[in-house]
Amino acid sequence: MTTTDCPLCAASGQDILWQDALCRVIWIDDPDYPGFCRVILNAHVKEMTDLPETDRQRLMNVVFATEAALREVLNPDKVNLASLGNVVPHLHWHVIPRFADDRHFPDAVWAAPRRPASCRPPAGADLRPRLARVVAALLTPPE
Repeated sequence: MTTTDCPLCAASGQDILWQDALCRVIWIDDPDYPGFCRVILNAHVKEMTDLPETDRQRLMNVVFATEAALREVLNPDKVNLASLGNVVPHLHWHVIPRFADDRHFPDAVWAAPRRPASCRPPAGADLRPRLARVVAALLTPPE
């Protein structure tokens, strides 16, 4: 896969919560998994060890800040972090808040569902902007 046919190289159509020169945090609008985000490296790189150490640390700091924001805003039972790239070999991390009553819990969200859609009330229209504010606050260096 090259940058011309990689769906993660182009940010068009992505709902960006936060970004800098290295990476971006995008919102995945999935009603079964409110708060599902991806942290996507802006360069077409396949593996973490292909990055210089400082970029690896920075990328993981963004992943951790995204997890912390999800925990603060949603208080999930668990947060799953996954970096697969088998289908799209472009470095990215899935950051997925999990709840004991979600469709797949305790299995991965990509497994066969164990139950119908959650009866949990919708997370609310303000979830996306609240999450964006908390991610930005966690990633803004102190002055």
